[in-house]
Amino acid sequence: MASANVVVHLKDCRGDQIRLIKRFIKKCKKEKVVERFLDKRFYEKPSTRKRREKLKKKRNAQKAEAKRNSQIGER
Repeated sequence: MASANVVVHLKDCRGDQIRLIKRFIKKCKKEKVVERFLDKRFYEKPSTRKRREKLKKKRNAQKAEAKRNSQIGER
């Protein structure tokens, strides 16, 4: 993921500033600007990062499996 600045342009001269701010926030979330900032506040050993990401993937897989099982049970 390239680290580029988030840019949002006003589409017309009388555009709604609230929509512009919402688009900016949405774009920042998509680019994960805040998450990258929070991750880089403190040094984290690569082994610790790998362990954390592995556990996160495992939890997400368990959640997805539980969701699939609940949807099957509803039928």
